[in-house]
Amino acid sequence: MTAAALLLLPDFLLIALGAALVRVRVFEAAFWRGLERFVYFLLFPALLFRALAASTLGWGDATRLIVVGISFTVAGMVLALAARPLLRLPEPTFAACFQCAFRFNTYIALAAASRAAGQQGVAAISLLIGVLVPIVNIAAVAMLARGRGHGVWLAIARNPLVIACAAGLAWHATGMPLPPIASTLLELLAAAALPLGLIAAGAGLVFARGTLAMPALAWWNGIKLVALPATALALAALAGLSTLERQVAVLLAAVPTAPSAYILAMQMNGVGAPVALLISTGTLLAMITLPFWLGAIG
Repeated sequence: MTAAALLLLPDFLLIALGAALVRVRVFEAAFWRGLERFVYFLLFPALLFRALAASTLGWGDATRLIVVGISFTVAGMVLALAARPLLRLPEPTFAACFQCAFRFNTYIALAAASRAAGQQGVAAISLLIGVLVPIVNIAAVAMLARGRGHGVWLAIARNPLVIACAAGLAWHATGMPLPPIASTLLELLAAAALPLGLIAAGAGLVFARGTLAMPALAWWNGIKLVALPATALALAALAGLSTLERQVAVLLAAVPTAPSAYILAMQMNGVGAPVALLISTGTLLAMITLPFWLGAIG
């Protein structure tokens, strides 16, 4: 666990740097909003496209990994639904928090995969992200829509991560190498994606007391940071995944909730404060739990 913690320490220090910079107000709020959009709409799509387009990993090779990823994601949805009768939250609050049990912080997942398994790890986790991003977004939007979900498929189709993953897989299917200039450009954009994404994630941390009761806070963080990675680890062992695939599956299950969960909640039902609290506390707790799960893979 100590070795895993040291491996991930630079990434968490970048998150801490972002949190510190936003609080000392070195840059204005508009800068951070622009940085987040720049990373989300340009840098991360470039990273995902490059990783998948140049990957040596095919769909057939990753079938078991994909099945494991879908399985632990569905398990998170089931455990989140169990909170409805147990916690008795107002329906808008439950709908907003529901997604926090299974959505994942792509920034941290890709950074951790890169450090733990290099380019092969990035390619494998990018493939899994390409499969799961539409699934988790459909589930989150459907719960928030409550009968107003006519725009779900359009929102998914416009998601830059989905577009990048689909384009990368399509290029990979052609079997053609990336042109040298395009490859170099994508490499430069991808290199900037992870550090800037982690700094932006840190800048987005918000702690608002009283927005969510402690049992609910513990329930959702417990699902995301304990139950899901434990499920992924068990399923990976049952499926006989390789060490690389186990790392990828457990890492994606163990990272905290996606910052975009807050944006989605605010846009669809206006209940964003509890989601922001879950994202922020989950990110801090992941500094302890993520090295543990990475070390447990062996």
